[in-house]
Amino acid sequence: MFLPHYVVAILFPLLILFVLISVSCVLSYGIVMTVGEILPLHKLISKVTEFLLLLSFFPLRGWLNLSWTGIGFSPKHLFFKQMLTGIGTGLLTLLPMFGLLYLLGVNVWDDSKVWTLGMVLKKTTISFLLALLISVIEEPIFRGILLEGLLNKTNTWLAVIISSAYYAGLHFLATSHQVPLQEISLSTGFMLFAEAIGNCVNPSVLPAFIGLLMVGVFLAMIRTQFKTSLGFCIGCHASWVWQIKINKDVFNTDFDSPYAYLVSNYDGLVGGLIAGWLLLATLIFLAYQGGRQ
Repeated sequence: MFLPHYVVAILFPLLILFVLISVSCVLSYGIVMTVGEILPLHKLISKVTEFLLLLSFFPLRGWLNLSWTGIGFSPKHLFFKQMLTGIGTGLLTLLPMFGLLYLLGVNVWDDSKVWTLGMVLKKTTISFLLALLISVIEEPIFRGILLEGLLNKTNTWLAVIISSAYYAGLHFLATSHQVPLQEISLSTGFMLFAEAIGNCVNPSVLPAFIGLLMVGVFLAMIRTQFKTSLGFCIGCHASWVWQIKINKDVFNTDFDSPYAYLVSNYDGLVGGLIAGWLLLATLIFLAYQGGRQ
């Protein structure tokens, strides 16, 4: 019995991911045995997987016969204009949430740190560059090749939800278990892989998963409504990550607050509040688009 083509399309990215992680487990073991423990094994496997995932982008694009325009890239001048618009949108959509959490007492000012102008400039610049790097890597994968590949095999809503679920779930496919060097064997990486899968399906990650799912849905809906809008997605994603990094530097999260249910343990922010806010923003955007047609 053959699986329907849309089921194959949905499961294929999972197969690729599992193959890449398995290869990373073997390569990471080889690196540790050759040059020593340059990183804890679980972190090394994660970094090697990210590198392989990035490399796989190019052969997959060719194999799926996707053009750069199809993936979402626009002409250079428009691309950078979209990025700036995305950064502004990210600020407008997330800053009010920080303000609300501060007023509710969930975000508490960290008065243990003394900030100077030089420190502020350094921290904001480094945080933004890291956020931009993250979005430049993730957006072409999730809102680019993955979303476009699914759109070619399924309907729009299914492609949006599935690509967003992959994006959200991958954040939790991890483990912090450190294995002593003398106990590392070829099977150790696969043991850590199994542990990471268990962490990914742990019910405790559900609030953060839903929040990240809505992040993916919001960006994916923009991409499907404007075919060459990957620049916007990169800018918006970078802006969100940047603000989250700054928020974690400036504020502490009071998990004893009666409103702490609005955030998650994942990063002290992404949770029910973000999910509800982005759901509302997505519905308003779709209603606005529908009214224009």
